[in-house]
Amino acid sequence: MQLKPLPRQASWRHTGVRRGFEVLFTGPGPRGHRLRGVSTAVEDASAWSVDYSIDLDLAWRTQEVRAGVSTIDGERHTVLRRSADHGWEVDGLARADLTGCVDVDFESSGVTNTLPLHRLEFTVGEPMRVPAAFVQANDLDVIRLEQEYTLVAVSPRGMSFHYESRTFDVVCELTFDPAGLILDYPGIAVRDA
Repeated sequence: MQLKPLPRQASWRHTGVRRGFEVLFTGPGPRGHRLRGVSTAVEDASAWSVDYSIDLDLAWRTQEVRAGVSTIDGERHTVLRRSADHGWEVDGLARADLTGCVDVDFESSGVTNTLPLHRLEFTVGEPMRVPAAFVQANDLDVIRLEQEYTLVAVSPRGMSFHYESRTFDVVCELTFDPAGLILDYPGIAVRDA
């Protein structure tokens, strides 16, 4: 599955569980690729804004993540780093529970679903477990996300995956464009531009 290069910018509307908007900017990073974005939303009558910067190596493995959240209660920031031995640190503290995670995943974003698509070789019908360091939207707490992607179909218009997360008991079908950016994440986000 050969993906096209990411566009320099993209945007999504939040749907379903929240109302809001997300923008993404892409470009080169110090080790390979950088994804920068902002996601703002109202969810359960609470508003938040999350900004992020994700540095990836040339093989699309997460290296460093910087994120900030603004809520009615103030601001909070966090930094995640993968070490040379593939361990994780969150705000300078080692996190053994994240061992085996290569990707970061943001609750506030559909963008991070592109990371495993760029990093792994998927075969139609074969499920792949892709655990991730999951950054929660309202407080930036980080937990381990157990998830599985199964490639369902590939066409010139993009691809579709069956997605399951045991952590949050989510099962849905995700559609992506030819660059591997989410087009439709049911109940979460729809591509705007």
